[in-house]
Amino acid sequence: MKLITSIIRPYKLDEVRDALAHAGASGITVTEVRGFGRQKGHTELYRGAEYVVDFLPKLKVEMVVPDALLDAVLEELQHAARTGNVGDGKVFVTGVERVVRIRTGELDADAL
Repeated sequence: MKLITSIIRPYKLDEVRDALAHAGASGITVTEVRGFGRQKGHTELYRGAEYVVDFLPKLKVEMVVPDALLDAVLEELQHAARTGNVGDGKVFVTGVERVVRIRTGELDADAL
């Protein structure tokens, strides 16, 4: 099993959710986060004053998938989240040793 953590643009969430469901991901967790990458934020003009926005609003989308679905989920995720511009985000894949469903005690793939 793999934990997929992705950082995406907020307005891409609906497309990403639909794409992940199409790929077979059974559930996701979404968290509002702020940060910056290579773009280092940007400057904006407000009432004639210029100011720097260092941390941009993003969404962190997390899901655990069986190894068999990993490639399909990654492909759908990248396709749905991509705009082609700087700041589209990142995807991190890490291994998961154990999953336990608290309510029933089911383990690993059964708990997903």
